Amino acid sequence: MTLRSALARIGGNEDLNFLLTNRLPRRFATKLMGRISPIEQPLVRKASIGLWRLFCDVDLSDAADSRFRSLHHAFTRALKPGSRAPDPDPRVLASPSDAIVGACGRVEDGRLYQVKGMDYALADLLGDETLGAPYRNGSFVTLRLTAAMYHRFHAPHDLSVEEVRYISGDTWNVNPIALKRVERLFCRNERAPIRVRLDRGGHDMLLVPVAAILVAGIRFTFADVGPHIREGGTRAIPLPGLVHMSKGEEMGWFEHGSTIILFAPESFALADGIEPGVQIRAGQALMHLPE
Repeated sequence: MTLRSALARIGGNEDLNFLLTNRLPRRFATKLMGRISPIEQPLVRKASIGLWRLFCDVDLSDAADSRFRSLHHAFTRALKPGSRAPDPDPRVLASPSDAIVGACGRVEDGRLYQVKGMDYALADLLGDETLGAPYRNGSFVTLRLTAAMYHRFHAPHDLSVEEVRYISGDTWNVNPIALKRVERLFCRNERAPIRVRLDRGGHDMLLVPVAAILVAGIRFTFADVGPHIREGGTRAIPLPGLVHMSKGEEMGWFEHGSTIILFAPESFALADGIEPGVQIRAGQALMHLPE
């Protein structure tokens, strides 16, 4: 048995997987990853990138760089120009990231689910009843970024960023095994709701990046959060004036795999083929805007 197949067998054992990825000191492990991943010393760089590629099925063929200064540089890699061109149809809301689609569908009277049999309140996720009011019966899609994926996320349409909040929280793993075992998991983890307004139709939408274990930070291209977003605790993040972004423009990145939950008004519909378990790339059709 190869080492990779042995690791795959461990990953397939749900009890062991949950124990290894959630019962260790999550905050300590996250801080440790935040310190190790930027190290550029050749031995550390080679070992950390080697372990990452051993544990994850990483494809770096479309990366803009062929050599990486550190594990952090590889995780947060940019891509070659044109690698994630957004769907040009103005009626299409594009996926903001590469991801595996998780729970998706309709919010029902302010409640949605992380997996079947595990629901949670939209107001708990956002920390604000008013912020979630336009989506009480809206559409939602959960997008899970694995550790091997491209970690940057992009504007799903031409839009203006209206508001950004940061909510302090834990760093549970967000894989399907944890989602089946930890109630209200997304409401427990740290997250950063982003309220945007689309140019087309003036529709409001929400993107909610959710951090997870080993995520040393969420970064935005349009706002300065300082060295670490969690410093300062729950708060509104100031914007540098009017922030307008074109469809496909980079909005930010995770410093490890995580999740984005996207909310749209009731009049939006999921694109064909969007269902749990489907793998999607940034720029592909995710939802359709109303006529």
